[in-house]
Amino acid sequence: MRRIRDAIVDTLRTSLQARVIGMIVVASSVVMIILAYALVSVLTQRLVSQKEDVALQELERARTAVEQQIDATSSANSVQVRINSARASLDQLSAQQGDAQAVYEPVIVVENQDGSITTSPEDFPVPEQMRQMVGQDQIAQQYYPVPRGNGDYYNALMVGTPTDAEIPNLQVYLALSMESEESTMALMRGLLSAAGVVVVVLLVGIAWLATQQVITPIKSASRIAQRLAAGHLKERMAVDRDDEMGRLAASFNNMADKLSSQIAQLEEYGDLQRQFTSDVSHELRTPITTVRMAADLIESEADSLPAGAQRASKLMSRELDRFEELLADLLEISRHDAGVADLSTTAIDLRSCVDAAYRQVEHLAQKLDVEVVRNMPDERITIQADSRRIERILRNLLANAIDHSEGKPVVIDIATTEKAVGVAVTDHGVGLKPGQEELVFNRFWRADSSRKRHSGGTGLGLAIAREDAVLHGGTLDAFGVFGYGSRFRLIIPREPNTEIGEEPISREIPGAPGTGSDAAHDGHDSLDDAPAIADPATAGPATAAAGEKGAAADFAADAAHEPDTADVREADAGEAAAGAAEDEGEGGAGGASPSSSSVVGRGIGIDDDSAEVAEADGDGILWPSERNRGAASPERRSYKAPDFKGDK
Repeated sequence: MRRIRDAIVDTLRTSLQARVIGMIVVASSVVMIILAYALVSVLTQRLVSQKEDVALQELERARTAVEQQIDATSSANSVQVRINSARASLDQLSAQQGDAQAVYEPVIVVENQDGSITTSPEDFPVPEQMRQMVGQDQIAQQYYPVPRGNGDYYNALMVGTPTDAEIPNLQVYLALSMESEESTMALMRGLLSAAGVVVVVLLVGIAWLATQQVITPIKSASRIAQRLAAGHLKERMAVDRDDEMGRLAASFNNMADKLSSQIAQLEEYGDLQRQFTSDVSHELRTPITTVRMAADLIESEADSLPAGAQRASKLMSRELDRFEELLADLLEISRHDAGVADLSTTAIDLRSCVDAAYRQVEHLAQKLDVEVVRNMPDERITIQADSRRIERILRNLLANAIDHSEGKPVVIDIATTEKAVGVAVTDHGVGLKPGQEELVFNRFWRADSSRKRHSGGTGLGLAIAREDAVLHGGTLDAFGVFGYGSRFRLIIPREPNTEIGEEPISREIPGAPGTGSDAAHDGHDSLDDAPAIADPATAGPATAAAGEKGAAADFAADAAHEPDTADVREADAGEAAAGAAEDEGEGGAGGASPSSSSVVGRGIGIDDDSAEVAEADGDGILWPSERNRGAASPERRSYKAPDFKGDK
């Protein structure tokens, strides 16, 4: 019964047609029940009234006949004989009735002086209350079950009246059977029930036909909308009528045409963007290789160069390394955008991936004096995954946590279930502001452009890490409390692209105050507090001088919470900056400095100790994945290239 009830409730919840038909069935059933009850009540009252009128008429005739028969019999006979004779005359009178409703069974009762009762037929049960009323010279009537000769009973209307016969206290009763009326009522109830069922069925059929006229176009629109959502952009509704449904179909088709056009344009634009990124990345490899060869040649002869040229050579080599890493990241992200990234899965121990990732950032942790705590189980954690991609994800998360830990410990937690494994990297540094949990995965996004980074970075690390996690069928998300710390959580299934089931590890930072979003009402204004810096083209002499002092700044601007996807380097930017500043002083004493050039790009900038970053409008490219996520375009900046001054 429960299954049937649940099925009915589900059908009524999901089907407009079922609800309409159900309402019509209920309403028509109620109306038919009320109508049938009213008709049966009226008919019953009419039949009963008619029966009572007939009974009273026959009672009067029977009383007269009994009185005449009693007077005609000799008083010498016994009372029983005399009333039997009178009853026999009533039987003959009843048999002569042509109307079935007037047929009755006569009963004569005499109350003797000694209190005994004589009846004809003998021992016929007359209701005591009715006999008392007749004894008080009243005409009484009562519905009473009367016995038959075979012992059965039938419902009858009994009426009684006193008489003026020679025998004192003689009472005449007539029992009129109600079987005919009961048969009539049963037939009427059957007819009304059948008529009600027929009417309800007809109403349901009419309602179904009427609702079909409305539901069919709606179902068609729903089905075509689902196919449009599935990518079948040429699906359209049939417009074969001029009424409201026809106008709905025409409007739907018009909307579908416009959506298809917009989707095609967006797909074309996305393809162009992906192709542009891939082509630029590939085309830059040849000149970068040439420049690399020249830089290596210059660096090999560095001892014969002036001091300023030596420092410029070192800086050029270092920035070429970072440029090559940026190209590698662009190629990788373009493969993800094009959908050609694949997995080379093998059975691996997740703990070994954590150890390998830690070894690549261990020097950075030692340099910043950050303790890395690894909470890993002793037993092997076997998963089917691409070890290169998993190590890259963990390396990015660890470098990111170390760089933003502000000298506090970084904790790696691993948890498992039967279907999935989870790794959480937690730092207790600057944390994340409300709303930044998803922005950190945007390409080239910066939370604080004035913050100094130690691990370098291309601005694509977390974006590629999330794509790698999704490629495994897993997730990578972030959670943070501003001023307390942040936590990045990786969850992947044990078998690629299978069900994860229950989350193996929590996203919240253990012990964080007000986990969730304590500052949820800060608004979007708190998402980026980086100060605006003047454009070099419009800056004054002091700003220009500061820009020239940043000669040893890092190429490729850092993205906050965005570590590099290549190996983290140990190069000391401070030494190069100091050398550049010293060289500038020497040049100011007796040499002329060459004119400065400008480099424009996305997330490309100077990030050394003494560097000043100048922001200006750049290319304004909206990357495909950012468009899909609805994120704002990454920052666009132009930067003043450093000047190098040699010894005179």
